[in-house]
Amino acid sequence: MEASKHSADLTDTANATPVPLSAYVTQTLERYFAQLKDHDAVNLHAMVMGEVEKPLLEAALSHAGHNQTKTAKILGLSRSTLRKKLEHYGIS
Repeated sequence: MEASKHSADLTDTANATPVPLSAYVTQTLERYFAQLKDHDAVNLHAMVMGEVEKPLLEAALSHAGHNQTKTAKILGLSRSTLRKKLEHYGIS
């Protein structure tokens, strides 16, 4: 599927079918690789995890009303692990 059509499918709000998060990740990675052109990707896993973890924590925290116990449960983390991650990213 060409990138522009794929992109349109992901942003079509009239479509009632939920779009899996993995489709957005795939689309973004395809765009990233296209932008690399002749350069090699290096440490991609660490880069993606670093880019995704902070907004994941922020969204889960917001969804839980900033309740760390609920946020930890949503994420499947212990409260102490959640606190360490929040501190690491400077999220209060």
